[in-house]
Amino acid sequence: MDKEKKDFIIKFGENLQKIRKQKKLTQAQLATDLDVEISQISRIERGVLNTSIGNAYAISKALDIEIDELFKF
Repeated sequence: MDKEKKDFIIKFGENLQKIRKQKKLTQAQLATDLDVEISQISRIERGVLNTSIGNAYAISKALDIEIDELFKF
């Protein structure tokens, strides 16, 4: 994976973590809302997992935000 793509995935994860914390949700709570393992949320937030656009949509709904908020970094 090239550096630019990796940096984007990391920034996405950092932004997700920031929004999740602003909403006062734990990784466990978000994982439960999405019906995924906590480790998946952790990997997305750390930039280890390149999540799908479908998952990004589900995350935005679980956080009660517009999907574009996930990409504002």
